[in-house]
Amino acid sequence: MTGVDLRAVRAALHGVLDPELRRPIDELGMLADVTADSGLVTVRVLLTIAGCPLRSTIDADVRAALTGVPGVDAVAVELDVMSPQQRQELRERLRPERGIPFSRPDSLTKVFAVASGKGGVGKSSVTVNLACELASRGLRVGIVDADVHGFSVPALIGATGTPTRVDEMILPPVAHGVKVISIGMFVARNQPVAWRGPMLHRALEQFLADVYFGDLDVLFLDLPPGTGDVAISVSQLLPSAQLLVVTTPQAAAADVAERAGTVSAQTGQTVAGVIENMSGLTLPDGTVMEVFGTGGGQRVADRLSASLGVPVELLGTVPLDVALREGGDAGTPIVLSSPSSPAAVALKAVADRLATQPRGLAGRSLGVTPVG
Repeated sequence: MTGVDLRAVRAALHGVLDPELRRPIDELGMLADVTADSGLVTVRVLLTIAGCPLRSTIDADVRAALTGVPGVDAVAVELDVMSPQQRQELRERLRPERGIPFSRPDSLTKVFAVASGKGGVGKSSVTVNLACELASRGLRVGIVDADVHGFSVPALIGATGTPTRVDEMILPPVAHGVKVISIGMFVARNQPVAWRGPMLHRALEQFLADVYFGDLDVLFLDLPPGTGDVAISVSQLLPSAQLLVVTTPQAAAADVAERAGTVSAQTGQTVAGVIENMSGLTLPDGTVMEVFGTGGGQRVADRLSASLGVPVELLGTVPLDVALREGGDAGTPIVLSSPSSPAAVALKAVADRLATQPRGLAGRSLGVTPVG
């Protein structure tokens, strides 16, 4: 008698998740063996690749999971590596079909393409804050940084990890509970990416098809400004994606933002709403300085409603806030670093609006058949 119930040990280990795949290690075939000898439990775990960057995390999580299990006095963790056959079985288990999972008719993931007419309106900051806020509520969230030439998402969200490649499958780093992929993770710091249309399309296609995000509730795409190659590629690769149009109150920004939303009439996409960023700056005496004017977001929403023939709402106005910039510089978005600040409160209100939009079931098979 060892005094250790191996069933209790395995039950505890079921709670250990692979840090990249976010699935229990026993479901992934990573839990190779568990033995017990007089209170010493030895756990053999198979890593996906030899140079797994999170091997120490897995080791620590296994030890932590077995703390408190009756009869367990010590834990030994042996880390081995999957064979090519085991990796093949893992890929087939995770993704039995090739292609872009978010474009399939049975996909329940809400896809938001965050667009703007011009640069400098804070589109990327809005994207990462909305993603982190929804993730903090328990939703499964991912971000594709589709702005290949002007990528900034990794720095804004503090994603310092490197994607892990398991043969043809790429595992995205996770930051603040959000899975993130960006071309910035594949190039040296500040190295420019000088690609034309076909290369941009292929990069976006690979991010959507080869990166394993798992079953997401929400996927955000941070688009480059304007209505160029990437916006067209998104409409082709993800025709069900909804546009979130970001503008500032300034009239000039509102004019070009309207174009970013009107393109949906040509692509067949819908506009989920408009977000006005940098709406005003509260001074120490309590007065508000309208640095970029007022009303741009509502003007965009009204014009899009008229041109598209469907109601387009202004989802929220986000004030200028020093904490918003500080959070981005530190890689900790303001909804996490300063949740009670005016900008964070406004962003949380926008997240409320997005979270209440249900994952659509129209036209999807429920997998049931009549009896009798």
